[in-house]
Amino acid sequence: MKFRGSGGDAEKITAPMTTMIDVVFQLLIFFMLTLKIIEPEGDFQINMPVGAPAPADPENPNIPPIKVRLVAAAGGSLGEMLLNSRSLGRGDAAYTRLNDEILQIIGRPGNPQSSDIQVEIDPDYNLNHEYTLRAFTACRGRIDPTTQQVVEYVDKINFAPMRRPAGATNSPESR
Repeated sequence: MKFRGSGGDAEKITAPMTTMIDVVFQLLIFFMLTLKIIEPEGDFQINMPVGAPAPADPENPNIPPIKVRLVAAAGGSLGEMLLNSRSLGRGDAAYTRLNDEILQIIGRPGNPQSSDIQVEIDPDYNLNHEYTLRAFTACRGRIDPTTQQVVEYVDKINFAPMRRPAGATNSPESR
């Protein structure tokens, strides 16, 4: 018995890839068209009982959000400072009151809860930046007069999204 191609140079047999790809795509389309999407089983309308509220942790009292609003006066100066909608006044005394109020809310410096406290500063659009930076500094902490060390109150200080007054543009002439 004689086998074909055993004696001479063997030819390399190649499979046509384009037809194989066409067949794969046709199978894929067939399975996509014949797929039946069904609703998942086990849709049980179970009403779970309401649990008792968690007891209040005396070491972790809920601290209300701290919102500082800086209202601009004419010319970009500070017209009024508000802490949670309560007026602190204006000028240097307002920053001192802000610092004291935040310390009173926190309880004591170095409190472990102060890592969870967030302060939101909301300055007016036309307020000079120096007033915003001073409010930021007053919220952050103070220098201890006895040790001359920085005592930090709050780590997380956010700024409210900027609201432009009506008619304000981004052109350099309007700044």
